[in-house]
Amino acid sequence: ALGATGASAGAGATAAPVRMACLFFPNGAIMPDWTPAGEGADYELPYLLEPLAEVKEDILVVSGLAHDKARANGDGPGDHARCSAAFLTGAQPHKTNGRDIRVGVSMDQFVAQRMRGATRLPSLELGTDPGRMSGNCDSGYSCAYVNNISWASANTPAPKEINPRIVFERLFGKGDQESARKRAQRDVYRRSILDVVREDAARLSGKVGAGDQRKLEEYFTAVREIELRIARAQAQRESDWTPEYAPGFEKPEGIPADFAEHLRLMGDLMALAFQADVTRVSTFMFARAGSNRSYAGLGVPEGHHHLSHHQNNQDWIEQIRRIDRFHVEQFAYFVKRLKSIREGEGTLLDHCMILYGSGIADGNRHSHHDLPIILAGRGGGTIQPGRHVRYERNTPAANLFLSMMDRMGVSADSFGDSTGRLEGLGG
Repeated sequence: ALGATGASAGAGATAAPVRMACLFFPNGAIMPDWTPAGEGADYELPYLLEPLAEVKEDILVVSGLAHDKARANGDGPGDHARCSAAFLTGAQPHKTNGRDIRVGVSMDQFVAQRMRGATRLPSLELGTDPGRMSGNCDSGYSCAYVNNISWASANTPAPKEINPRIVFERLFGKGDQESARKRAQRDVYRRSILDVVREDAARLSGKVGAGDQRKLEEYFTAVREIELRIARAQAQRESDWTPEYAPGFEKPEGIPADFAEHLRLMGDLMALAFQADVTRVSTFMFARAGSNRSYAGLGVPEGHHHLSHHQNNQDWIEQIRRIDRFHVEQFAYFVKRLKSIREGEGTLLDHCMILYGSGIADGNRHSHHDLPIILAGRGGGTIQPGRHVRYERNTPAANLFLSMMDRMGVSADSFGDSTGRLEGLGG
């Protein structure tokens, strides 16, 4: 249940805004090689986290969090679909492979919807895998659950973009080259349609029940979004807006053949979006939930998901360790990229909160407690990294979401299955 108590459009006019990104990787991790033995600032990075050595003082390793709503709770198999569906919603997905999908608004979209207007794009959803939005992808669960972590409403995923060129054009492009006269005519036509739609919806609002009223409200939101997009496009054309981005960054040609390059390029684009303040909210799926991608370049020709059910086979565990460490290396690259960008008295990373994790801990057992979670950045000075913090087992991950939302200037009484805010992030 959501209970918003207040919101703001970001940081004050003179302060650098806080940005938030949530990065998801599939199939959990080899947790003994992920979890530090020590706590507080006196800890050593375990094998899987060693690629973060250069930014150790900029990361907070968080242990003890759980996603209860990724567990079966009477719904049988389908842990991978549930883990991605619950990853940012803290909600139990309705088990279906039909049109009646339902889970909950994700934390990123909850924030983006309340910060609407602060930036040109409310949010940016990225990924690497194409994904269907229908059909059965995991033991009776819709492919929509497997392929998305970002949800604009309980029934509507916010689809990710996987092509770096399209992302670049969305962030920095000037749009099509049609004549100003034709664009003006089209805008007038769209506005006239919106006026009719708005009037009809207003007449209906007092004549329908609670369920239909909720649908109308969602419809109103969609209409308002179109109106805002038209207004922004018009303002951009009138000012002949020309974006500025990091010098030397060329427009991508498309999806790179090399997976590591694909991941890093998407990370670079997210960093550019934050740097140019095009958006302050983003998500990135390294791969879909339950991904069976092979990593031949790492000497791992078999599928990731297949290997994650290792049944303590040491050869399989070693191959999963290579995949886990590879993912952490890509995360480390992104964190270093943010740290390399100066902003105000510090760096772009200082003004970010970058959540990196999975909705599954042990892929062999499909466990959803003691999740692998890292929070990078200082959240505008409100987070004290450089530590390993261990919380009581089964502390809801949604408690972390509430605390991150607070730092974005968006407050709620509760979110998903939260039981309160996560204390101790600031030291």
